[in-house]
Amino acid sequence: MSEGLGASLPIDAPRAEDRVRSVVTEGRAVRWVLTSLAIVFLALFLVLPLFTVFAQALARGWGAYLAAFREPDALSAIRLTLTVAAIAVPFNLVFGVAAAWAIAKFEFAGKSLLITLIDLPFSVSPVVSGMIYVLIFGSQGLFGAFFIEHGIQIIFAVPGIVLATIFVTFPFVARELIPLMQEQGTTDEEAALTLGASGFHAFLTVTLPNIRWGLLYSVLLCNARAMGEFGAVSVVSGHIRGLTNTLPLHVEILYNEYNFVAAFAVASLLAGLALVTLLVKSILEWRYAGDLAAGARH
Repeated sequence: MSEGLGASLPIDAPRAEDRVRSVVTEGRAVRWVLTSLAIVFLALFLVLPLFTVFAQALARGWGAYLAAFREPDALSAIRLTLTVAAIAVPFNLVFGVAAAWAIAKFEFAGKSLLITLIDLPFSVSPVVSGMIYVLIFGSQGLFGAFFIEHGIQIIFAVPGIVLATIFVTFPFVARELIPLMQEQGTTDEEAALTLGASGFHAFLTVTLPNIRWGLLYSVLLCNARAMGEFGAVSVVSGHIRGLTNTLPLHVEILYNEYNFVAAFAVASLLAGLALVTLLVKSILEWRYAGDLAAGARH
Protein backbone atom coordinates (compact mmCIF):
# COMPACT_ATOMS: atom_id res chain seq x y z
CA MET A 1 0.00 0.00 0.00
CA SER A 2 2.70 2.50 1.01
CA GLU A 3 4.78 1.62 -2.05
CA GLY A 4 1.79 2.23 -4.31
CA LEU A 5 1.16 5.61 -2.80
CA GLY A 6 4.78 6.55 -3.04
CA ALA A 7 4.90 5.49 -6.69
CA SER A 8 1.88 7.65 -7.51
CA LEU A 9 3.70 10.85 -6.50
CA PRO A 10 5.62 12.71 -9.25
CA ILE A 11 9.34 12.37 -8.95
CA ASP A 12 9.93 16.13 -9.37
CA ALA A 13 7.10 17.29 -7.07
CA PRO A 14 8.30 20.29 -4.99
CA ARG A 15 8.53 19.81 -1.26
CA ALA A 16 6.25 21.82 1.05
CA GLU A 17 9.11 23.97 2.34
CA ASP A 18 10.18 24.77 -1.22
CA ARG A 19 6.64 25.89 -2.09
CA VAL A 20 6.54 28.15 0.99
CA ARG A 21 9.93 29.60 0.16
CA SER A 22 8.87 30.36 -3.41
CA VAL A 23 5.82 32.25 -2.15
CA VAL A 24 7.52 34.44 0.47
CA THR A 25 10.81 35.09 -1.35
CA GLU A 26 10.93 37.30 -4.41
CA GLY A 27 13.69 37.44 -6.95
CA ARG A 28 16.60 39.86 -6.61
CA ALA A 29 15.28 42.15 -9.35
CA VAL A 30 11.82 42.38 -7.79
CA ARG A 31 13.29 43.16 -4.37
CA TRP A 32 15.46 45.93 -5.84
CA VAL A 33 12.50 47.47 -7.68
CA LEU A 34 10.23 47.42 -4.63
CA THR A 35 12.94 48.82 -2.37
CA SER A 36 13.79 51.57 -4.86
CA LEU A 37 10.13 52.55 -5.19
CA ALA A 38 9.79 52.76 -1.40
CA ILE A 39 12.94 54.90 -1.09
CA VAL A 40 11.87 57.25 -3.90
CA PHE A 41 8.40 57.60 -2.40
CA LEU A 42 9.79 58.45 1.04
CA ALA A 43 12.30 60.88 -0.44
CA LEU A 44 9.65 62.76 -2.45
CA PHE A 45 6.83 62.84 0.09
CA LEU A 46 8.67 62.88 3.42
CA VAL A 47 12.35 63.83 3.28
CA LEU A 48 12.08 66.53 0.59
CA PRO A 49 9.17 68.42 2.26
CA LEU A 50 10.93 68.32 5.63
CA PHE A 51 14.17 69.56 4.07
CA THR A 52 12.27 72.35 2.31
CA VAL A 53 10.61 73.49 5.54
CA PHE A 54 13.90 73.82 7.43
CA ALA A 55 15.76 75.27 4.44
CA GLN A 56 13.14 77.99 3.91
CA ALA A 57 12.96 78.69 7.64
CA LEU A 58 16.71 79.37 7.74
CA ALA A 59 16.87 81.15 4.37
CA ARG A 60 17.64 84.50 6.03
CA GLY A 61 19.77 83.16 8.85
CA TRP A 62 19.27 82.37 12.50
CA GLY A 63 18.39 85.95 13.38
CA ALA A 64 15.27 86.02 11.21
CA TYR A 65 14.44 82.48 12.28
CA LEU A 66 14.46 83.29 16.00
CA ALA A 67 12.70 86.61 15.43
CA ALA A 68 9.67 84.73 14.11
CA PHE A 69 9.15 83.22 17.58
CA ARG A 70 9.53 86.52 19.43
CA GLU A 71 6.49 88.09 17.84
CA PRO A 72 3.52 88.50 20.23
CA ASP A 73 1.19 86.62 17.86
CA ALA A 74 3.59 83.69 17.62
CA LEU A 75 4.01 83.51 21.40
CA SER A 76 0.24 83.66 21.81
CA ALA A 77 -0.21 80.82 19.30
CA ILE A 78 2.37 78.68 21.12
CA ARG A 79 0.70 79.30 24.49
CA LEU A 80 -2.75 78.51 23.11
CA THR A 81 -1.54 75.33 21.40
CA LEU A 82 0.08 74.08 24.61
CA THR A 83 -2.99 75.05 26.65
CA VAL A 84 -5.41 73.23 24.35
CA ALA A 85 -3.21 70.11 24.32
CA ALA A 86 -2.85 70.24 28.12
CA ILE A 87 -6.64 70.21 28.45
CA ALA A 88 -7.62 67.84 25.63
CA VAL A 89 -5.06 65.09 26.25
CA PRO A 90 -5.97 64.43 29.94
CA PHE A 91 -9.67 64.35 29.03
CA ASN A 92 -8.97 61.81 26.28
CA LEU A 93 -6.69 59.86 28.61
CA VAL A 94 -9.42 59.41 31.21
CA PHE A 95 -12.08 58.60 28.61
CA GLY A 96 -9.81 56.26 26.63
CA VAL A 97 -8.71 54.22 29.64
CA ALA A 98 -12.27 53.96 30.96
CA ALA A 99 -13.71 53.00 27.56
CA ALA A 100 -10.95 50.47 26.83
CA TRP A 101 -11.32 48.93 30.29
CA ALA A 102 -15.09 48.59 29.89
CA ILE A 103 -14.91 47.18 26.36
CA ALA A 104 -12.03 44.76 26.96
CA LYS A 105 -12.94 43.49 30.43
CA PHE A 106 -16.75 43.46 30.52
CA GLU A 107 -19.81 42.46 28.51
CA PHE A 108 -22.70 44.94 28.51
CA ALA A 109 -25.58 46.15 26.36
CA GLY A 110 -24.51 48.77 23.83
CA LYS A 111 -20.90 47.62 23.63
CA SER A 112 -20.91 47.55 19.82
CA LEU A 113 -22.49 51.00 19.74
CA LEU A 114 -19.76 52.38 22.01
CA ILE A 115 -17.05 50.96 19.75
CA THR A 116 -18.76 52.54 16.73
CA LEU A 117 -18.97 55.93 18.44
CA ILE A 118 -15.28 55.78 19.35
CA ASP A 119 -14.46 55.34 15.65
CA LEU A 120 -16.74 58.20 14.59
CA PRO A 121 -14.04 60.94 14.44
CA PHE A 122 -12.04 58.75 12.05
CA SER A 123 -14.91 58.76 9.53
CA VAL A 124 -16.08 62.38 9.92
CA SER A 125 -14.11 65.21 8.32
CA PRO A 126 -12.59 67.56 10.93
CA VAL A 127 -14.17 70.49 9.10
CA VAL A 128 -17.58 68.86 9.43
CA SER A 129 -17.03 68.27 13.14
CA GLY A 130 -16.12 71.93 13.56
CA MET A 131 -19.30 72.97 11.75
CA ILE A 132 -21.31 70.75 14.09
CA TYR A 133 -19.99 72.68 17.08
CA VAL A 134 -20.82 75.96 15.35
CA LEU A 135 -24.38 74.77 14.75
CA ILE A 136 -24.69 73.74 18.40
CA PHE A 137 -22.85 76.49 20.27
CA GLY A 138 -22.76 79.36 17.76
CA SER A 139 -24.78 82.54 18.24
CA GLN A 140 -27.50 81.14 15.97
CA GLY A 141 -26.98 77.58 17.17
CA LEU A 142 -29.08 75.26 19.28
CA PHE A 143 -27.62 76.34 22.64
CA GLY A 144 -25.77 79.46 21.54
CA ALA A 145 -28.34 81.98 22.79
CA PHE A 146 -28.39 80.36 26.23
CA PHE A 147 -24.62 80.58 26.67
CA ILE A 148 -24.47 84.13 25.31
CA GLU A 149 -27.14 85.24 27.79
CA HIS A 150 -25.00 83.85 30.61
CA GLY A 151 -21.83 85.51 29.33
CA ILE A 152 -20.20 82.29 28.12
CA GLN A 153 -18.60 82.31 24.68
CA ILE A 154 -17.70 78.93 23.21
CA ILE A 155 -17.36 79.45 19.47
CA PHE A 156 -14.54 81.81 18.42
CA ALA A 157 -13.00 81.31 21.86
CA VAL A 158 -10.78 78.82 23.70
CA PRO A 159 -13.64 76.51 24.87
CA GLY A 160 -14.69 75.85 21.26
CA ILE A 161 -11.11 75.07 20.25
CA VAL A 162 -10.78 72.66 23.17
CA LEU A 163 -14.07 70.91 22.33
CA ALA A 164 -13.13 70.52 18.67
CA THR A 165 -9.69 69.19 19.59
CA ILE A 166 -11.13 66.69 22.07
CA PHE A 167 -13.53 65.42 19.43
CA VAL A 168 -10.92 64.75 16.76
CA THR A 169 -8.44 63.14 19.19
CA PHE A 170 -10.51 61.07 21.59
CA PRO A 171 -10.27 57.76 19.62
CA PHE A 172 -6.47 57.56 19.89
CA VAL A 173 -6.13 56.38 23.49
CA ALA A 174 -9.08 53.99 23.45
CA ARG A 175 -8.23 52.47 20.09
CA GLU A 176 -4.64 51.70 21.13
CA LEU A 177 -5.58 50.22 24.52
CA ILE A 178 -8.57 48.06 23.52
CA PRO A 179 -6.59 45.36 21.62
CA LEU A 180 -3.85 45.39 24.25
CA MET A 181 -6.32 44.81 27.10
CA GLN A 182 -8.18 42.18 25.09
CA GLU A 183 -4.95 40.27 24.48
CA GLN A 184 -4.07 40.36 28.18
CA GLY A 185 -7.49 39.07 29.24
CA THR A 186 -8.89 39.24 32.77
CA THR A 187 -6.90 36.54 34.56
CA ASP A 188 -4.58 38.90 36.44
CA GLU A 189 -7.44 41.10 37.64
CA GLU A 190 -9.46 38.07 38.72
CA ALA A 191 -6.48 36.76 40.70
CA ALA A 192 -6.10 40.12 42.45
CA LEU A 193 -9.79 40.20 43.33
CA THR A 194 -9.59 36.64 44.65
CA LEU A 195 -6.74 37.72 46.95
CA GLY A 196 -8.94 40.44 48.41
CA ALA A 197 -8.05 43.53 46.36
CA SER A 198 -10.78 46.00 45.52
CA GLY A 199 -11.64 46.70 41.89
CA PHE A 200 -9.93 50.11 41.93
CA HIS A 201 -6.85 48.70 43.68
CA ALA A 202 -6.64 45.91 41.12
CA PHE A 203 -6.85 48.52 38.36
CA LEU A 204 -4.01 50.58 39.85
CA THR A 205 -1.69 47.71 40.70
CA VAL A 206 -2.44 45.23 37.91
CA THR A 207 -4.15 46.79 34.90
CA LEU A 208 -2.20 50.04 34.66
CA PRO A 209 1.28 48.45 34.93
CA ASN A 210 0.31 45.96 32.23
CA ILE A 211 -0.69 48.69 29.77
CA ARG A 212 1.91 51.32 30.66
CA TRP A 213 3.79 51.30 27.33
CA GLY A 214 0.64 51.17 25.25
CA LEU A 215 -0.77 54.01 27.33
CA LEU A 216 2.29 56.21 26.80
CA TYR A 217 2.24 55.37 23.09
CA SER A 218 -1.42 56.40 22.74
CA VAL A 219 -0.95 59.61 24.73
CA LEU A 220 1.96 60.54 22.47
CA LEU A 221 -0.16 60.11 19.35
CA CYS A 222 -3.06 61.99 20.93
CA ASN A 223 -0.82 64.92 21.90
CA ALA A 224 0.75 65.13 18.44
CA ARG A 225 -2.68 65.25 16.77
CA ALA A 226 -3.98 67.80 19.30
CA MET A 227 -1.08 70.18 18.64
CA GLY A 228 -1.24 69.78 14.87
CA GLU A 229 -5.02 69.84 14.32
CA PHE A 230 -6.08 72.36 11.68
CA GLY A 231 -9.49 71.65 10.10
CA ALA A 232 -11.83 71.56 13.09
CA VAL A 233 -9.93 74.29 14.95
CA SER A 234 -9.98 76.52 11.87
CA VAL A 235 -13.79 76.44 11.79
CA VAL A 236 -14.41 77.22 15.47
CA SER A 237 -11.53 79.61 16.16
CA GLY A 238 -12.54 82.65 14.14
CA HIS A 239 -8.86 83.30 13.27
CA ILE A 240 -8.50 86.09 15.83
CA ARG A 241 -4.82 86.98 15.90
CA GLY A 242 -3.29 86.86 19.32
CA LEU A 243 -6.37 85.19 20.83
CA THR A 244 -7.69 82.12 19.00
CA ASN A 245 -4.91 81.17 16.57
CA THR A 246 -3.04 77.96 17.27
CA LEU A 247 0.31 77.22 15.64
CA PRO A 248 -1.14 75.64 12.46
CA LEU A 249 -3.50 78.59 12.01
CA HIS A 250 -0.69 81.05 12.64
CA VAL A 251 1.38 79.37 9.92
CA GLU A 252 -1.51 79.75 7.47
CA ILE A 253 -1.89 83.47 8.23
CA LEU A 254 1.83 84.16 7.86
CA TYR A 255 1.95 82.29 4.56
CA ASN A 256 -1.09 84.13 3.20
CA GLU A 257 0.64 87.40 4.10
CA TYR A 258 3.72 86.31 2.08
CA ASN A 259 5.82 86.25 5.23
CA PHE A 260 7.39 83.00 4.09
CA VAL A 261 10.41 82.94 6.40
CA ALA A 262 8.29 83.37 9.52
CA ALA A 263 5.71 80.89 8.21
CA PHE A 264 8.32 78.21 7.58
CA ALA A 265 10.04 78.99 10.88
CA VAL A 266 6.86 78.33 12.84
CA ALA A 267 6.15 75.32 10.62
CA SER A 268 9.61 73.97 11.46
CA LEU A 269 8.60 73.94 15.11
CA LEU A 270 5.70 71.64 14.26
CA ALA A 271 7.96 69.59 11.99
CA GLY A 272 10.49 69.24 14.79
CA LEU A 273 7.68 68.11 17.08
CA ALA A 274 6.73 65.52 14.46
CA LEU A 275 10.29 64.20 14.28
CA VAL A 276 10.57 63.95 18.05
CA THR A 277 7.17 62.26 18.13
CA LEU A 278 8.36 59.78 15.51
CA LEU A 279 11.48 58.96 17.51
CA VAL A 280 9.65 58.50 20.80
CA LYS A 281 6.88 56.62 18.97
CA SER A 282 9.43 54.13 17.62
CA ILE A 283 10.81 53.53 21.11
CA LEU A 284 7.37 53.14 22.66
CA GLU A 285 6.19 50.99 19.75
CA TRP A 286 9.01 48.56 20.47
CA ARG A 287 7.98 48.36 24.12
CA TYR A 288 4.31 48.27 23.16
CA ALA A 289 4.96 45.30 20.86
CA GLY A 290 6.62 43.60 23.81
CA ASP A 291 3.47 44.12 25.86
CA LEU A 292 1.33 42.62 23.11
CA ALA A 293 3.65 39.62 22.78
CA ALA A 294 3.60 39.07 26.54
CA GLY A 295 -0.17 39.28 26.54
CA ALA A 296 -0.39 36.74 23.72
CA ARG A 297 1.90 34.30 25.54
CA HIS A 298 -0.16 34.78 28.71
